[in-house]
Amino acid sequence: MNSLTLSFNETMFNVVRYEQDVWLTSSELAKALGYKQENAVSKIFNRKADEFTQRMTMLVENPQLPKLGMRIFSLRGCHLIAMFAKTPIAKEFRKWVLDVLEKEVHKQQIDTRVKINAEQQTILKEIVERRSEGSVKKRAELWSRHNKHFRIPRYNELLAIHFQDSVDYLETLKIKAKGDIHIDENQSINILCGQAMLFHAWWRTHSPTLGKLNPLLVSMLHDHMFYMTYAISDLCKKYEVELPAYDYENMFELNVLPHQRYLLLK
Repeated sequence: MNSLTLSFNETMFNVVRYEQDVWLTSSELAKALGYKQENAVSKIFNRKADEFTQRMTMLVENPQLPKLGMRIFSLRGCHLIAMFAKTPIAKEFRKWVLDVLEKEVHKQQIDTRVKINAEQQTILKEIVERRSEGSVKKRAELWSRHNKHFRIPRYNELLAIHFQDSVDYLETLKIKAKGDIHIDENQSINILCGQAMLFHAWWRTHSPTLGKLNPLLVSMLHDHMFYMTYAISDLCKKYEVELPAYDYENMFELNVLPHQRYLLLK
């Protein structure tokens, strides 16, 4: 065990470090809580011993009285003692000891670089899913900017001490990416038929020229294009697709400029 110094009001504690935790002696704790008797805290403990765990209090060797031993309390144990204390200063002490406990936990997390647990990971994922609204672009932007902000390669590498900062960041981050384009089944059929019709029109216009360059290739593709014509017709009837009334026979002629093709309405 090694010691450091900590103070509350006029009480100076000879803090004991044991297994990385901070422990205070019962006599100094009694003084800090405003008791005149050094054994006041021991009396409180004896009455409520069943409410304390081994991580809250223990007996250790007393440097001054080795045979008697010395009772010490962890910060959580100190807080519980202060809950039972009836002195005027007890309320203020409870706030103080919680602040010290929070700082100690924070220091341990920095020293050991504790990462967020599975539950915290789930919370971050839920925030991202909710804010991305199903958009792959928004989801990617949220994770990318989040990881860059906290200087980590992936979100599950986030340190536990930064968890709340991470939540606040994800909840308030202004998303730049626009949502993905969502197309329902009817829209997909409409687009597919329209694009297939344009490709078929191009084929009818240019297949004779291609046939001179590679007759075998044109022959192989001819049947596919034939079946495509019937497939387009069937889908248009089934899904009530109305194709634009373009001049499909002439729109891909070489003398028609690209920007003019879709103006050739019948």
